[in-house]
Amino acid sequence: MSDKPVRLKRADFRLFRTIPTRWADNDVFGHVNNVVYYNWFDTVVNAWLIEQGFLDVKESPVVGLVVGTRCDYFESVAFPETVEGALAVERLGRSSVTYRLGIFREGAQETAAQGLFTHVYVERAAQKPVPIPEGLREALAGLSI
Repeated sequence: MSDKPVRLKRADFRLFRTIPTRWADNDVFGHVNNVVYYNWFDTVVNAWLIEQGFLDVKESPVVGLVVGTRCDYFESVAFPETVEGALAVERLGRSSVTYRLGIFREGAQETAAQGLFTHVYVERAAQKPVPIPEGLREALAGLSI
């Protein structure tokens, strides 16, 4: 069995995004269901890619496909809280990037949950790995820890 992960702090991330919880996010136990955290991870990564001009979901010839994810939970979050999704780049490869992601209760200094999310960049039509486009690579390097 692996060791318990080290709980990350705000300084371990480069970018933050406010995310409101929704009534539908809570499960029967009264807290946000674990699958919602993966939606938040997707939102943090893809919103950044779109806002920076690196992803057009209908037209981009090169896209990142998720090949692996992980999430560790430290405390529960529940509607109607607002959370902050945090982003950094953990590892930048030739055709892949592993993002470090965190979910913070609003204003908290330590993660309520944290995880990793890996994209492999592929040519959309052929679905074959390609090098990360240079402009995107430079932007990702700016988010590196």
